Amino acid sequence: MGPLSEIAVLLISTFGTLYLTIIMLRFLFQVVRADFYNPVSQFMVKATNPLLMPLRKIIPGVGGIDLASLVLAMLFHWLVIQLMAFAFGAGVLNPANALIWAFIGLISLTLNIFFVALLVMIIASWIAPMSHNPILILIHQLVEPAMAPFRKIIPPLGGLDITPIFAFLAIQVCKILLNTFAASVQLPRVIVLGI
Repeated sequence: MGPLSEIAVLLISTFGTLYLTIIMLRFLFQVVRADFYNPVSQFMVKATNPLLMPLRKIIPGVGGIDLASLVLAMLFHWLVIQLMAFAFGAGVLNPANALIWAFIGLISLTLNIFFVALLVMIIASWIAPMSHNPILILIHQLVEPAMAPFRKIIPPLGGLDITPIFAFLAIQVCKILLNTFAASVQLPRVIVLGI
């Protein structure tokens, strides 16, 4: 692979991952009913609306879940996978395979988002426990619903909350299972974001 291909891969991967993360965060924030008027939420709305609004006319939400955001994430990831394949010189990929790879990549990206959000929440609880930072508020709103099942099983022990350890373990188990499945469908890791 020549230098121009490497630069293309770097740019596609960086900007693709960034925008895909914004789309997935918007979807996840809608699922957990995070504060829509938070400045970070408003940034995500403005960044994704140009592509999302036309899809919403075709794809309605179901049960309060914005399926258009999920479809946009799948289609965008599929496009990025195709562009990465072109940059690697692989040509046009089988669209069905690329969609399966995009789906696996989105699950992996979601696990990565929760892993990082949980890590940030833990560090912030030590450094700035009473912070009203808009990003920390959104992270708290995102992570708390996922932590609730662990907190029902494992109550705080003497003021120490060890449930994040079990959440990290659950994320890692899911990633191992996902990587096993990805290997079974011959997913090329260098092309798919989030893996």
